[in-house]
Amino acid sequence: MFQTTVPRSRLGTAIYIAELIYHNSVRAVRKTHGNAFLAIFMNMLQTIIFVLAFYFMFFVLGIRGSAIRGDFMIYIMTGVFLFMTHSKTLGAVVSSEGPASPMMQHAPMNTAIAILSAMLSTLYIQILSLVFILFVYDVAFNPEVMQEIHDPIGCMAMILLSWFSGGAIGLVFLAAKPWFPTPVSIISTVYQRANMIASGKMFVANTLPPAMLAMFDWNPLFHAIDQSRGYAFIDYNPRNSSWEYALYFSLVFLMIGLMGEFFTRKHVSASWFARR
Repeated sequence: MFQTTVPRSRLGTAIYIAELIYHNSVRAVRKTHGNAFLAIFMNMLQTIIFVLAFYFMFFVLGIRGSAIRGDFMIYIMTGVFLFMTHSKTLGAVVSSEGPASPMMQHAPMNTAIAILSAMLSTLYIQILSLVFILFVYDVAFNPEVMQEIHDPIGCMAMILLSWFSGGAIGLVFLAAKPWFPTPVSIISTVYQRANMIASGKMFVANTLPPAMLAMFDWNPLFHAIDQSRGYAFIDYNPRNSSWEYALYFSLVFLMIGLMGEFFTRKHVSASWFARR
């Protein structure tokens, strides 16, 4: 009440906001468990299990030969990691604190910090999972796995693109959630489940006929995964996808989500959530 507000410079304001995002990101990562190590491991475990499950599924079904020529684990990871990053980021943004959340009662807190924290905490977990799995695979199974990745920087860029697209789509759902909570929850869940197939992580886009390609090329994640395999394998040249489409798609949804979130923030009421 009697606190004196000291004006900050632009650099001081940027540092202050970055500190808030950092602490809220740590809170988002650690909220699953009181122990910091176990909290991180619990978040990583689902991604690790997903990679192993798809590896053994392809192995048991005997369809490894239909993959791209090269290291099969890299083929699996270029699909699973981008899918998990996209889906996890979308889910984290949709479930982040909205304008009527009790967290917003604290003066420094706002929805932009909550959204950025949700996105960054998810990216941190996914990158940590990627490094852990690559390290174990490199040490125990294939010491030359990093040399077999044709363009690691391009692969990393596609991971960031899938992360960005998941956050942009999640922002649109977050903006619509206070107005239509049940339909938005259903639609976001259906979208994440549909991406199990529509993301294209289980097949190669170059092998699809035009009729099937039309069923998947609307999806920015489909383009990001196919492009990541083009960067990972020197013998694969993706001709049915474009990273520019995924980027423009994400930018459009980001602008729609920002406008929707701004409008919702000005009209949202705590009584909406009391009626649930």
